[in-house]
Amino acid sequence: MSGTVHLLRNGFVQAVMVSSLFSQLGVWIRNFAVLLFVMEATGGDAFAVSMISVAEYAPMFIFAFIGGVFADRLRPKSTMVWCECLSSLSVFLVFLMLEAGSWRVVFLATLCSSILSQFAQPSGMKLFKNHVREEDAQACMSLLQTIVSVFMVLGPILGTFAYQQFGIEASILATSVCFLFSAAALIFVPSDPNQPKSEANHPSSLFREMADGMSYVFLNKTLLQLSLCFLFVGLGVGLISPLSIFLVTEQLDLPAQALKWIAIPYGLGEVIGGIVTFALAARIAPQRFLMIGLLVDGAGIVLTGLSTGLGLTMIAQFFIALLQPAIFVGNNALAMKHTEPGFIGRVTGIRTPLMTGAMLLMMSVAGILKNALSLSVVYALAGLCFFVGFLLILPLCRHKGKPEPSAAQNQ
Repeated sequence: MSGTVHLLRNGFVQAVMVSSLFSQLGVWIRNFAVLLFVMEATGGDAFAVSMISVAEYAPMFIFAFIGGVFADRLRPKSTMVWCECLSSLSVFLVFLMLEAGSWRVVFLATLCSSILSQFAQPSGMKLFKNHVREEDAQACMSLLQTIVSVFMVLGPILGTFAYQQFGIEASILATSVCFLFSAAALIFVPSDPNQPKSEANHPSSLFREMADGMSYVFLNKTLLQLSLCFLFVGLGVGLISPLSIFLVTEQLDLPAQALKWIAIPYGLGEVIGGIVTFALAARIAPQRFLMIGLLVDGAGIVLTGLSTGLGLTMIAQFFIALLQPAIFVGNNALAMKHTEPGFIGRVTGIRTPLMTGAMLLMMSVAGILKNALSLSVVYALAGLCFFVGFLLILPLCRHKGKPEPSAAQNQ
């Protein structure tokens, strides 16, 4: 525990934590304010509501890899500060347009900040690589995951409260202020190291750097295993994400309103899991964190699909959420450990859309599979995806996790 307390006193970690807090607060207020406003303005039009998700997720596929390339080219602190400032400015412009009476511009608030986040996220990973010791990387990752987990529970409440109490204009303005405070916190992060002159003066072409990034991942066995593991986790999560309501109405034979009894233990597990992961991060190797998380979540998902009792389903949901942070923390910590600083952005830019794309693909066919097979079978398939991810990273426990020779060295 002394190591984690020491980490909390680190100025870099404190600045990143404060920035993450304001950024998460802004994102959740924006997401729910926009969702509720569009629902109200359109009378619940399904197409308009679906466009919110398009504005949020589409930039991941279009800009994530490009953002990763630029994260490797540019100074990470400067990139993150500018991205947060531009996000704040774009949301403020949306606020001004709302004042003029153009309600459809609320989609721009989500679209612009989602695009900019594709440049900021890989830069954030590079920032950790530059300023955090390798032995502290997992603890830092778990700390940020704890913040994300807490906001997954509190975010919808805060976003709904902001919209219902103050309206869309005030909510959008609050989002802009949150992004601005996030940028201000990042100013206290140590300055970026100077780029080598050869890199700064003679950058290679964008497409060449993208190709180098893909080669780097494919030629590094560990990164390839971790990326494929992320892919299968995305497939598993996507299969079950839209089907929770059917667990209640079909499997448990309860009214739809009883969904909250599944959501409560899941949210509680998320928060506790984030805290426990942070407390144990210095003691447990990241590959073991990842393996335990995959096994428990896979078993919990299968059990959820078979359970016909509310109590057992609640317990399964709690343990799924409890070990979920371990999966993301372990996977990201290993990826950072096995990636050279010059490739952090591109590796992140490849991994993020890989998992998100797999998740969205399965979400689009989950209902079809449920009707063609059964709810229990779909949950069993989702659990199987987690077990496949476990088998993919099993070889990592046979060695001490020493970084492999880089793709650049092998060429």
